[in-house]
Amino acid sequence: MKPKNWLESLNCAIEGILYVAKTQPHMRYHFITAIAVLLLSLFLNLSWMEFSVLCLCITLVLFAEVINTAVEVTIDLISEEFHPLARIAKDVSAGAVLLTVIGSLAIGYVVLSRHIFPPAAETLKEVRHSKADLTLVSLLLVIIAVVITKAKFGKGLPLHGGMPSGHSAIAFSVWTAITLITMDPMIASITFALAVMVSHSRMLMAIHTFWEVLAGALLGSLITLIIFQVFG
Repeated sequence: MKPKNWLESLNCAIEGILYVAKTQPHMRYHFITAIAVLLLSLFLNLSWMEFSVLCLCITLVLFAEVINTAVEVTIDLISEEFHPLARIAKDVSAGAVLLTVIGSLAIGYVVLSRHIFPPAAETLKEVRHSKADLTLVSLLLVIIAVVITKAKFGKGLPLHGGMPSGHSAIAFSVWTAITLITMDPMIASITFALAVMVSHSRMLMAIHTFWEVLAGALLGSLITLIIFQVFG
């Protein structure tokens, strides 16, 4: 059925990503690698250009894996019987993933090598990051964690139910980041109230249960708190 509006289209797109994460082990490996690279970027004094290049590489690898899965599913839909051309199509799409991974590894080496090879101890002593860096990486890690967890439980739709609530995770991640950045009780109270309202709305609309909302809130808050405490 064709999506009726942009929200349904977005939901279908996220469903596709969750399907790939749930059914394809390589996609889960890519997500884990993405988490590792994002965490590593916090240890190193990367410029915005370098960080953007790494994010682009991560996106390309994930995109290639999604397309590869789409090709495989389409071929299986046409015919599940062995055919030399079907094999070639699957091999070519898998080769596209491999080329993307190799290219991303090469780019990642170029970007990271000059930061890693200097004396590591001396570099780590001076690790400090802007609050914007920490907030951005925290949100990215929260989103990845939500996708992986939803794929693990396999219940509900991406924007309608399932464990945990992505809206709650992001809302409380933002609240935690703002609280740690401002250290202002009034601002912290206001943003906390907004996060609670976002989370409560998911229950009022019968999209999430209390425990799904609570799990999302804890996930978003804990990931953000850890990032700020370790790298701040």
